[in-house]
Amino acid sequence: MKLKIASYNVHKAVGGDGRRDPVRILNVINAIDADIVVLQEADRRLGQRPTAIPRSLITQHSRYTVAPLARNSVSLGWHGNAILLRDTLHCTAAGHIELPGLEPRGAVFVEMNGLRVVGTHLGLLRLWRLRQMKSILDHVWPDCSQTLIAGDFNEWSDIRGTEPWENDFLVLYPGRSFPARRPITSLDGFAYGSSISTMDDGVFRDPAASVASDHLPVWANFEVSA
Repeated sequence: MKLKIASYNVHKAVGGDGRRDPVRILNVINAIDADIVVLQEADRRLGQRPTAIPRSLITQHSRYTVAPLARNSVSLGWHGNAILLRDTLHCTAAGHIELPGLEPRGAVFVEMNGLRVVGTHLGLLRLWRLRQMKSILDHVWPDCSQTLIAGDFNEWSDIRGTEPWENDFLVLYPGRSFPARRPITSLDGFAYGSSISTMDDGVFRDPAASVASDHLPVWANFEVSA
C-alpha cells in the first residue's frame, strides 16, 4: 500500500494576514493532493471548541471525508487534532489517546488495512512532550511496526527530543516548516514503524501556504508492507 500523508497545523484557519479563511486552508490542502491529511489546531479552543473549517466547506471544496473523531456536533476532531481521508479511503476504526500535560493535549488515530495513523500536537515543554510520546507509544504497543505518527511535535532541536520513540520508530522531519513566512525550524514531522518506508518527502512551499497559516504543511510518500 502506497499513501501520501500530510501534516498541517492550520492555526484555526487564521493566516499570517490575520484573516480567518477556511477556504484558503482547503485550497492549500487540495494542492498538496495527499491521501491522508492530519490536522492540528483544526478547532477553536473556547467553549465547545467549534471547528475552524466547517464540514460543509470540506464537502463543497474538497474530495475529503472527516474521520469520526469529534466528541460533539460542532468540532472537527479532538483537542484540535483531526484527520481528513481521501473519499476513496475508509477507516475501520478511530479513537483517542489521552495525553498528560499542564495544558490540554491529546492524540487521535484511524486504522485501515492494517495501518494505524496517529495525529497529535505535542506540548510546548520538552518534559511533557517526552511523557506524551511515551503515552502514545504505550497505547500503540506492541503494534508499532505498522503505526505512523504525524503532527506538530513542537521540538526545536535537530538532535534530541524524541528519545521515547527512538527504539520503535524512525523520526522524519521533512524540513523547516515554521514560521510559514520565513521558516527557521522543523516542528512538523512523522514517526513510523519498521513495516513502513518513505520514498520521498518535503515541505509544501506554495505561495498560498506561506500566508494561510503560521505553519507550512509537510508531506511524505510512504509504502506500507503487509
